[in-house]
Amino acid sequence: MVDRKCLGFPSPYFSVGRHDASPISPDSCLGPDRIPYFSQGRVKEIMNTPEQFIGIDVSKDTLDVGVWPTEERMTFANSEDGVAMVMDFIRPFAPLRVVLEGTGGWETLAALTLSTQGFPVVVVNPKRVRDFAKSIGILAKTDALDALVIARFAAFTRPEVRPLKGEKTQQLEALVTRRRQLTQMLAAEKNRLSTAPKWTRKNIEVHIKWLEKQIAQVHTELHALIKKTPLWREKDEILQSAKGVGPVLSSTLLCEVPELGTLNRRQIAALIGVAPFNRDSGKYRGRRMIWGGRASVRKALYMATRAAIRFNPIIRAFAERLLKSGKKRKVVITACMRKLLTILNTMIKNRCRWQTA
Repeated sequence: MVDRKCLGFPSPYFSVGRHDASPISPDSCLGPDRIPYFSQGRVKEIMNTPEQFIGIDVSKDTLDVGVWPTEERMTFANSEDGVAMVMDFIRPFAPLRVVLEGTGGWETLAALTLSTQGFPVVVVNPKRVRDFAKSIGILAKTDALDALVIARFAAFTRPEVRPLKGEKTQQLEALVTRRRQLTQMLAAEKNRLSTAPKWTRKNIEVHIKWLEKQIAQVHTELHALIKKTPLWREKDEILQSAKGVGPVLSSTLLCEVPELGTLNRRQIAALIGVAPFNRDSGKYRGRRMIWGGRASVRKALYMATRAAIRFNPIIRAFAERLLKSGKKRKVVITACMRKLLTILNTMIKNRCRWQTA
């Protein structure tokens, strides 16, 4: 094994597993941007192996790449040069899937670069991969091992390849996320203000005013961005035509639920996490409960539904009917969330505004 330091880490390339790195001669006909990972015979062997899958374990500094079923393992730096070498490494495999774990943003460079180069890239929830590893008896955890586990996960589950977010969508998502962060900080400061001693009260009040100003600024930027994009502008007008739906839910759906309007009512409810799942075993019949989904969207949908129950005649009538039938209020709100989401999904699908009659 070659010491990483001798390659000047963070270098875009160093090796883990079967193949060791070696310095390239300055006189090499390959040039500095091409590293001979395999011999010609090895490339032919790879090409003759059917259905290969790539798993990439992402960290701040490195990209650990695993191949299934050949179990090749290589490690690269998480940088532009490193991602370029990842592409050179995985191209001979012609993978059916290239799967990365979502790591809070560290995977963005690799995922977008590979996707734009035509690789079938999928970013998955790390919990799904970890649960898969446990299900096949793999309890140990290292970066190199995780890369192979991700590749096996790709082979067994064949996750659906979906288009990755473009630059404008990333900008919209960043603004929505920032608004959510500022709103949470504002709520925390207001809670502190109610019990704050007189010595810190003025400081908290100043911070509250600053947060309110920042939230207003983010709202303005979000509104301008949506208005500049014709497709978003049309969808935003459709969504906000429903009573109870405001700019917060509308922008959240635009950036975090690109599938809106393309799925059926059961699929969209399960995606957001407002679909009830059975909990039965043998003679036991448990209460149906919602599970999983996109929590940030569900929170925005909850607040909009509370408003819709008061001001939207269709949602209000639906809630009253459920209450009269003996349903608990929490169950009623969840059912109203699902109904409102289903209606909005249909509106986007048919490109029609809200109609009360």
